[in-house]
Amino acid sequence: MQPVVTVQEMQKADKAAIELLHIGETRLMELAGRECLRVIKESLKRDSFSGCSFLLICGKGNNGGDSFVLARHLLNLEASVDILLLYPESLLQGVNRQGLTTLQAYGEHDAALRIFESHDEALPFVAETHYNIIIDAITGTGLRLNKPGMALASPLSEGIELINTIRDQTGALTLAIDVPSGLDATTGLSATPVVMADITVTMAYPKRGFYLNEGPECCGELQVAEISIPRFLVEPSSCLLVDQEFAAEQFILREASSAKHTNGKVLIIAGSQTAQSSMLGAAILSAKAALKTGAGYVCLSLPISLAGTMHTAIPEAVIIGRDIATITEKAHWADTILIGCGLGRDQEAIELVRELLASSIVTSKKVILDADALYALPVIGIAEALGKCREVLLTPHYGEFSRLSTLPIEEIASDPIECARNFATLHGVSVLLKGNPTIIAEAEGPVLLNTSGTEALATAGSGDVLSGMIAALSAKGASLSDAAASAAWFHGRAGDLASDVASLVSSGMVVDTIQQAIQEIFEVSHLS
Repeated sequence: MQPVVTVQEMQKADKAAIELLHIGETRLMELAGRECLRVIKESLKRDSFSGCSFLLICGKGNNGGDSFVLARHLLNLEASVDILLLYPESLLQGVNRQGLTTLQAYGEHDAALRIFESHDEALPFVAETHYNIIIDAITGTGLRLNKPGMALASPLSEGIELINTIRDQTGALTLAIDVPSGLDATTGLSATPVVMADITVTMAYPKRGFYLNEGPECCGELQVAEISIPRFLVEPSSCLLVDQEFAAEQFILREASSAKHTNGKVLIIAGSQTAQSSMLGAAILSAKAALKTGAGYVCLSLPISLAGTMHTAIPEAVIIGRDIATITEKAHWADTILIGCGLGRDQEAIELVRELLASSIVTSKKVILDADALYALPVIGIAEALGKCREVLLTPHYGEFSRLSTLPIEEIASDPIECARNFATLHGVSVLLKGNPTIIAEAEGPVLLNTSGTEALATAGSGDVLSGMIAALSAKGASLSDAAASAAWFHGRAGDLASDVASLVSSGMVVDTIQQAIQEIFEVSHLS
């Protein structure tokens, strides 16, 4: 899995690369410029840029220095290049100043280069030029924002507004070097204005802010540039990005000589029915998902009056009733216990959750608490209930997490990584915080970020499907947190496969594509 770094972590790694590994700053800048060139070649699908025009809008920091290297390579490939310096040349220092000096020397021999020393000087020429790509090289990772929408001063604001205006009016591709200007690379908060990039070429490792708040919208397509900063300089990583290789590793294949009881025994305590309503669908979705994810044996505890309907929907499942003695007996048998999907929120359901979490047999197993079980926790006492569990995973969305943590939803949304991490550490549990991205946090170790999937998953029952998938993977042998991260990845992929039109996807469609999502991973692995 790839590290996802904060600005502070990246700056520390940059410094270590220069001071400990003796990788010169000039070398790093050359690599950054060449990587940007590679992405441009791939985007335009050409190796020569004859007839192409580029506008590079440059700040006074290292992003500007990277763009000077890029400009030189573009000129070498016969491009026409305009450079707009937002700050006086006298403010450039070190390698950035050297890069500009080299370009100025180019300008004495190459008429395809124009260097403008201010926004006002550039405007008449920019207005009459058609650009293929605009390069944002203004603020980089140095920007810190205390709150969203902070106003940027001149000349930053003029430079950013110029980039966005040209992009909107002409359709020119916008490429941001390292981070879109106006975006805080750690928090994902954006200033006013902020560059809306089509492509962001970030150096060495993705930044945390690219996945939070306005980050995904501002970054566009994310490309990671290899600039020779080794991974050990950012370890131990505070965050890792879940990928298909990690997801595949958590799916434990059945042994040739195995039996149903050795391939993951899942007990699901879910579903409810009253005179006014039924939540049987949640139990069906979670159980189907567990079976589709490869669980060898699934047992469902639900109101026994619903057994016939459940058998019709899922003939593979074993059904038991709701008396605590029967449930406890099956809990002793189970590898993983999932509690809560459609369980109900009446006093009877809350008391059932209380009894289950007071049972040493239940709490000695891997336990997943979802939906209505999460609703019950503040009523029965979070610390007392969770403190008895050997290994427990909570799977809240922001609203449920707000009730558990007493934090406002707005605060959770602004920094879900730290909110999830702090809660997991406080209570000694694992947390899967649903959202975009989905956050998987433990009491110790790195936070895992999952970015697979789209708005296709924003449909009723999607969380029940995810919980069933986690239960299956953990019952088959993965730890709860690893199972959660893997299931989240497969869940997102299944949503993608369910339909070409995300707005048409239902949870039942996601269940039907789980096996395809898993199978294609092993097909890719086999081919590679």
